[in-house]
Amino acid sequence: MAGEQFTWIGFYAEFADRLLEYRDDRPGLISKLRFVYDGLGLKYPKLDRTEVPADIDPYTVFGMFNKGITEANRKKIIGALAKEFEIEAAQPIDFDGIPVLNNLNATFYAFADDPRRGEHDIDNLWRLFETELALASDDNKSNRVAFADAFTATVGQFGLGWKLTMGLYWARPLLFINIDSRNRWYLGDIAAAGQVIADAFPKEKDSPIADGSIYLSICAVIASQLGSDECPQTTFPELSNAAFVESERVNKEKKAAEKTSGEKAEENALGDADVDTVHYWLYAPGEGASMWEEFHDKGIMGLGWNELGDLSSYPTKEDMRLRLVELCGGGTSQKNAAHAVWQFANDLKPGDVVFAKYGRKKILGRGVVTGDYEYDEAMGDYPNIRSVDWTHKGEWMNDEMFAMKTLTDVTDYTDFVDKINAFFEDESDEVIEDEPAKEYPKYGKKDFLGEVYMSEGQYDTLAGVLRAKKNVILQGAPGVGKTYAAKRLAYSMMGVKDAERVMMVQFHQSYSYEDFIEGYRPSADGFELVKGAFYSFCRRAADDIDNDYFFIIDEINRGNLSKIFGELFMLIENDKRGPKNKLQLLYSRELFYVPSNVHLIGMMNTADRSLAMLDYALRRRFAFFDLKPGFDTDGFVGYREYLANPKLNELVACVIRLNDDIAADETLGEGFVIGHSYFCGLDKDEVSDAKLSAIVEYELVPMLMEYWFDDQAKVREWSDALRKAVK
Repeated sequence: MAGEQFTWIGFYAEFADRLLEYRDDRPGLISKLRFVYDGLGLKYPKLDRTEVPADIDPYTVFGMFNKGITEANRKKIIGALAKEFEIEAAQPIDFDGIPVLNNLNATFYAFADDPRRGEHDIDNLWRLFETELALASDDNKSNRVAFADAFTATVGQFGLGWKLTMGLYWARPLLFINIDSRNRWYLGDIAAAGQVIADAFPKEKDSPIADGSIYLSICAVIASQLGSDECPQTTFPELSNAAFVESERVNKEKKAAEKTSGEKAEENALGDADVDTVHYWLYAPGEGASMWEEFHDKGIMGLGWNELGDLSSYPTKEDMRLRLVELCGGGTSQKNAAHAVWQFANDLKPGDVVFAKYGRKKILGRGVVTGDYEYDEAMGDYPNIRSVDWTHKGEWMNDEMFAMKTLTDVTDYTDFVDKINAFFEDESDEVIEDEPAKEYPKYGKKDFLGEVYMSEGQYDTLAGVLRAKKNVILQGAPGVGKTYAAKRLAYSMMGVKDAERVMMVQFHQSYSYEDFIEGYRPSADGFELVKGAFYSFCRRAADDIDNDYFFIIDEINRGNLSKIFGELFMLIENDKRGPKNKLQLLYSRELFYVPSNVHLIGMMNTADRSLAMLDYALRRRFAFFDLKPGFDTDGFVGYREYLANPKLNELVACVIRLNDDIAADETLGEGFVIGHSYFCGLDKDEVSDAKLSAIVEYELVPMLMEYWFDDQAKVREWSDALRKAVK
């Protein structure tokens, strides 16, 4: 054993010796344990239906500090036990190779009122414990028979099976192997050990072992393999630790693969897949805010649902929901509860801002999350915790009602967040402290060209025009990647993927000045003046003038532009930017300007016949950049070489010929050609005949039918050519 690993072995062995002294004085043992917990100020674990159990076994005592609690509390409990039981062995400084119990199944017996509890269950556990220590002290035939008999008589009791081997391992880890699911999985790669385990329970891999002599044989076989090529570990604790490390590695790889697969399946065309932003949360600190004072003083936020145990043990939100249905009955779906606990454990993250609330309208405080999720059973009814730096405390009344949920992500409700943040500014008469600095993914020209099929020269021209003109419209035919390129262009010019400095809206026939700048909207008290998306964005940019901001407008030619922009027709000009060029807004009469660090990127589909041309007054304020199909770019050529699919290559070649025909058609022209994005985002195993046929039948052919609605011969000609390319 190297370094500071496995320092717990000596302490655990001596503690087992001390416990054996209480075989016939269990009330005395329980009294000592309660004294330990009371002295530490920790809640005594629930070990029966009553507050104080009438009886207890030695393995359950071990389980009190070998389950889902924080390492700090674990060491505190062990330190107090060492003092109370006068243990001379050094206290552990590591817990490598120690298996832990599920908090919901932390006793080695059924509760006293459970009909599955046998009259002698706890006595049987003490008998096994005694024979285990005797066998460890003197390995002779008599002791082996006594242990095997005690094991066989005990292992079938409610809730034991494999779990019993965990208790045996805690007490004498150098002699008795723990065969929990993780170790069984790991031992399966060791031929001899895997075979003896398979022989012992041939029916199902999770069938519990039922005979003590077989368990001893398994221990002997595995011990004989220690130090071999197949099993280089030299002790059971080393082997158990190796199983833990390997399973963690495999799980991380699996999660990473699932994340990559999920991002692939839900590819974010806006380029935000790896952008990390601050989220804002409304949070109820206990029922009726009953825990607010305690949580504030301890610098934490806590969540109940203690019946779920450690939330990190649930792989999916659906697993949480099903467990809640099982625990609470099938009267409700438990979707809201599962969503809250899942977000608390998985979505909430350090740097997020939390607003503590009471009821439906009162705010109690504001804080910044500083720690990852922890499960600490010692916190009683609120064992799920996160560390929080509570920056403000008081009472502020909101004029609109909050959601009733315990935890609500309100990030997307920007007006609401601004209103709540304003409480703290008004109260303290000073600006809220800056949020913790965030590290954003780097993103430059090289990254852009790696994702967007555009030549370097085209990129340099586009970026240069946008910097000089401040406003640019990306126009092009369907599938040339206008939306895909927009945010990536902004990020490449900023140098980082900072989503706080980029905003996207989409114009449509109902979009108005009131949505874009400001307007009156219904409220609880009648009507209130609400600021629009562009107004709020410009105000934020004006407070950060040293950094570039990008406002992206999708389908810019679908809205009534003179109605939407109003007096901003003049203010968005590149030479009319800044505080020296203010105009009075329509409703508030407020003086407003567009900051010089704001850039506008519009997008326009040149093949949409239903739309009128842009307002000429607006047209001269934008530069126009044509995005063309990128079939001949280095990026797309490399992409095709990677896929190495002859049918895809033939289909692309056919589309290139089709584009020549479309461009030459006087009724269509280059604005109607087909872009490359129809063929993007594929992996080698996805480029099947069915996939290519679907692109032809459900995307390309319908477009041709619209283009040449009055020339069916042309539609048939090119439809047949496209279909032939993928056959």
